[in-house]
Amino acid sequence: MQINQMTPVELKQELENQTPLFLLDVREPIEFRYAKIEGSVLIPLNQLSERLDELDKAQHVVVICHHGMRSLQAANYLVHYGFEQVSNLIGGVDAWSLQCDNQVPRY
Repeated sequence: MQINQMTPVELKQELENQTPLFLLDVREPIEFRYAKIEGSVLIPLNQLSERLDELDKAQHVVVICHHGMRSLQAANYLVHYGFEQVSNLIGGVDAWSLQCDNQVPRY
């Protein structure tokens, strides 16, 4: 199954339209504390396998990391375990900061 690639601008539009999304941030806690997209939930990539039961397979999950590589890995993992609505945020929180919300710090 192909992973949907979502741009920061598309994500912003979905959030403004109040589309029900679960924003899954797979970075490390120190990164999350420094910069995050409002409403996102932290489950670090190395904890994802043991915390899968915290996620709803029926929900559209948008996976977020710093630049989009860890999130793509996590998105593929979710699809492998039966999640059907999974999107990877292209460029991650860094691109979000550049394109949508410059109040989110870059690092």
